[in-house]
Amino acid sequence: MKIKPIQVIITASALILIGAHIIWPKLSIDSITAILIAIAVVPWLGTLFKSVELPGGVKVEYQELIKAKDNAERAGLLAPLNKKDNQKLYIFEQIAEEDPNLALAGLRIEIEKRLRTIAESNKLEVKKEGIATLSRRLVENDLLTQQERSAILDISFLMNSAAHGYTVDRNTTNWAMEVGPRILKTLDNKIAKKK
Repeated sequence: MKIKPIQVIITASALILIGAHIIWPKLSIDSITAILIAIAVVPWLGTLFKSVELPGGVKVEYQELIKAKDNAERAGLLAPLNKKDNQKLYIFEQIAEEDPNLALAGLRIEIEKRLRTIAESNKLEVKKEGIATLSRRLVENDLLTQQERSAILDISFLMNSAAHGYTVDRNTTNWAMEVGPRILKTLDNKIAKKK
């Protein structure tokens, strides 16, 4: 685990406040100390939990989406879009405002269709296989890299959650609408090379 400077700063500041709160006799250990301890611990929980909800409804979300995007970028899955590509071409983009869960499920379907097309155009027998199995077979046949597969699986986890009814927040939807078309363009390019 790589320690980030902000983690150290937040934890050190909270620990100093806890020490000051304990040292002075007029300050007793109470809910303030408990909150300060929670603040000291939160930056370190990012590797264990996606989010932490503190008393009072404060929710801390960690950057899994950014990590998934970075992995996809490193894998070469995010083709740059030109002005023509920036138009809303896909149905999942058009319904994102009204139904984010359905939009993410639509993106998942589009990715799976492309993986299936890549497999079929390379004479691989494809049954009713999901993204995980399809992408594994494509790696085994040198049609995807392991890094591309890993990035696709990271993203498909998010899309599967949405398809199964988990609440999707606005940031997640925006992220998918930014990253999704770029992944599809990369997969389309793989299909076009084969033709």
